[in-house]
Amino acid sequence: MDTFTKYLMVAIGGAFGAILRYYLSGSVLSRVAAPFPTATFIINISGSFIIGFFLTLVTEHFIVNPHLRLLIAVGFVGAYTTFSTFEYETARLIEDRDFLHAFFYVTLSFAVGLMAVWGGIFAARWMAQAPLLNSIIETERSTQAISGVPVMDELEMANLNGGRESVEPKERS
Repeated sequence: MDTFTKYLMVAIGGAFGAILRYYLSGSVLSRVAAPFPTATFIINISGSFIIGFFLTLVTEHFIVNPHLRLLIAVGFVGAYTTFSTFEYETARLIEDRDFLHAFFYVTLSFAVGLMAVWGGIFAARWMAQAPLLNSIIETERSTQAISGVPVMDELEMANLNGGRESVEPKERS
């Protein structure tokens, strides 16, 4: 995969992720009354679910085009979720001496975010067991074996797996 295409996929995914985050935080979630920044919290939690779900499907069940991995995992989810806004909002709560809400915001963001990642992983594994998706997976694997779908190199795969080595799709028993 050439370098320009990699950056293009990240940019396209990032554009969609940033636009969706801006839309949700500005028009939809800003109407929710809460003692801490609810919009950022919901966006980061849903992004945690999406990354757990997507990367589990593509590392355990599907071999997808590397462009799709970059577009969704790096571009879309990377721009959709926002650690810097989370940090800034936490700093503002502390600056306003609202220590209790700052504590709950940080604690809930971490705990619920981690649960959302695990929820995404569980949902992807559960869906892969469903008869319809199972037949799609098997069809996809046989098509990929015939067509020779490009596989990511080790560095690209490690970047999408949190620095771990490459993970091949698991064989189904």
